[in-house]
Amino acid sequence: MNKDKLSVTVSVLERKYKLSIESNDEEFLRKAANLIDSQAKGYAKVYGHKDNQDLLAMVALSQITQYVKLHEDLKYKDNDLIEKISEIDSMLSEELEKTNNQ
Repeated sequence: MNKDKLSVTVSVLERKYKLSIESNDEEFLRKAANLIDSQAKGYAKVYGHKDNQDLLAMVALSQITQYVKLHEDLKYKDNDLIEKISEIDSMLSEELEKTNNQ
């Protein structure tokens, strides 16, 4: 894993942020900054321009809501996967036991 630090500047709502990040995170940081900027500007158009702090709070709420939903969905899928693997393991164990008893 590349641990080289990189100095980057991103812009959100016409405000520049200079950050020091891991070099392999640059693409994700730029995509995130663009997403925040775009979503905040979208809220400004839909709701009329509000204070940038309000716009950023709306973006944060929207993104965290999506994160929580995805996290819950993954938890459910993980449990479902564990259950299916247990079923397969039981079936394989039964077949192995049958084969060993022959």
